[in-house]
Amino acid sequence: MNVSPLVVAALEGVNWLTPFQFDFMVSALALSVLVGSVCAVFSCFLVLKGWSLMGDAISHAVLPGIVLAYACGLPLAVGAFASGLLCAVGTGYIRSNSRVKEDTVMGVVFTGLFALGLVLFTRIESDQHLNHILFGNLLGIPKALMVQTAAISVGTLIATLVLRKDLLLFCFDPAHARSVGLNIHFLNYAMLSLLALTIVASLQAVGIILVVAMLVAPGCVGFLLANRFGTMLAAAVVTAVSSSFIGTYASFFLDASTGATIVLVQAFFFILALLFAPKRGLLAQRWRRSRSMVASS
Repeated sequence: MNVSPLVVAALEGVNWLTPFQFDFMVSALALSVLVGSVCAVFSCFLVLKGWSLMGDAISHAVLPGIVLAYACGLPLAVGAFASGLLCAVGTGYIRSNSRVKEDTVMGVVFTGLFALGLVLFTRIESDQHLNHILFGNLLGIPKALMVQTAAISVGTLIATLVLRKDLLLFCFDPAHARSVGLNIHFLNYAMLSLLALTIVASLQAVGIILVVAMLVAPGCVGFLLANRFGTMLAAAVVTAVSSSFIGTYASFFLDASTGATIVLVQAFFFILALLFAPKRGLLAQRWRRSRSMVASS
């Protein structure tokens, strides 16, 4: 295959180690890997529980909390967590006390809160740029926010792993979990709280709009590749960590949005898993159908 001399010259002139010479890039790479790990672990529980839309809802619902926290001089993470938890609890209350289905309630609640956040943002004067909230600002996070994000990520990861067995049973079979003595209501709100904390930790990396991809894609890849939860968890973590590192690294050379590049790499891994997964991939399923047709003919 003939390669353009201009392309060859451009590639030869690139120092692929340049990103590691900047402290902000090293910090961004480390933080993206940490956030990716947290999202990957919790993503597996979300996929098994069928709460992907809940992650989308809470990620949008945190905006009014962020704006109000800024106006009150509080840490943005506090407002984001409170607003996200309000969305989750409010959705559960309306679903339990009305005939409206859960997905419909979530659609109304999170769009309403997101719209409220936009209105508050336009009315409250601030030096915060909306793009940083919507799409993340991984390369420009102040050191204090970086420490805060790392602390939330580590705490959330530890809590999720400690409750791993109980949450797994709760996701698979809530009735059985209740029969063996587990507190279903506690696990439900614990999972919602951990979801809100995971979203808060991810906001600085990819923003409100793209955080749902960080929460869903790794679990989906793990689900396609594995039959056991432990293997699913490992596949999700490897996918998320690889995507976070490659996306952050590539965004330096592409001069592109870091969060969007990370999500784009995750989408690429998902497509590969969807096509080539050994048992659940589209090509494997097509091959098994072809064999069954040949055997029956």
